Amino acid sequence: MVRELLLAHGNGGEETWTIIKDLFLKYLDDPILSKLEDAAVVPLEGHIAVTTDAFTVSPIFFRGGDIGKLAVCGTVNDLAAMGARPMYMTVSFILEEGMSLEDLETVVRSMGDTARSLGVRVVAGDTKVVPKGTADGVFIVSTGIGRVVYPGLSSHNVRDGDIIIVTGTIGDHGACILAAREGLDFETHLESDCAPLWDMVEALLKEGVEIHAMRDPTRGGLSAVLHEWARASGVSFVVDEQSVPVREEVRGLCEFLGLEPYHLACEGRMVLAVAEESAERVLEILRQHPLGTNAAVIGRAQKGKPQVLLRTAYGTHRFLEPPMGELLPRIC
Repeated sequence: MVRELLLAHGNGGEETWTIIKDLFLKYLDDPILSKLEDAAVVPLEGHIAVTTDAFTVSPIFFRGGDIGKLAVCGTVNDLAAMGARPMYMTVSFILEEGMSLEDLETVVRSMGDTARSLGVRVVAGDTKVVPKGTADGVFIVSTGIGRVVYPGLSSHNVRDGDIIIVTGTIGDHGACILAAREGLDFETHLESDCAPLWDMVEALLKEGVEIHAMRDPTRGGLSAVLHEWARASGVSFVVDEQSVPVREEVRGLCEFLGLEPYHLACEGRMVLAVAEESAERVLEILRQHPLGTNAAVIGRAQKGKPQVLLRTAYGTHRFLEPPMGELLPRIC
């Protein structure tokens, strides 16, 4: 029995049908997907949010997740950041000839389990197999569709006086991938924070708190989010360095390699800009959720030149530079 991918699995014929039936439909089964039409027809109403993303993480299996779980979480979290309830996903697999079918099955099972746990339906997909050496196991391209239930969230809406909150420790995913890739071992194992955030975000939105912007800090981490907001809204940020939650093992890895934890990706965290009068209630709600127990106020937006300043433990300020160069490719 063939236990690895062949180019024939991407030829559109019997081999393709076999892998669709025995693997993809087995774990991603949905009445709409199972029709195998050229396009999925889905019911939608109201304002719709659409996002698309590609996942090339290396290695494809890591502590806390894999590329299949990551693809669902990354897609869902982008929708959640716009106040949209995730509803549908489409996925495209670019597979390398010779990839283990057992590994592929693990990835697809993980994707299916994560999507079902959220009530997200995978309604369309595609599979391509490329010759050995022209990819790296598996790449996944996804599109997510959600219904906007909390309109008005935007990186352009951050205001002078807004309080900046993170929902948990930062840099966990980036540090985990870096440690795995470089073969670094620690007494306390680093683990990715990869997780879907809609349930936590929905709990906030139902309470009617005033949130102006949300963003999941993936590539470029917290620094990238704050710099993007500064440019979009024309504000500056002052972040209290001691208030930013960072795990000791992440901090230690960064010090060892000369990196900033603020530049490392997260895959299960959200950054929020909230009205000052809502900040205390937002923290209270977040900390009641399992994914928000380490939520913290880290800083404030203010008028001024678009920039990000870190207030150090000594009361001085330093610029937090935006991510530049090849910090850590293929992090997600």
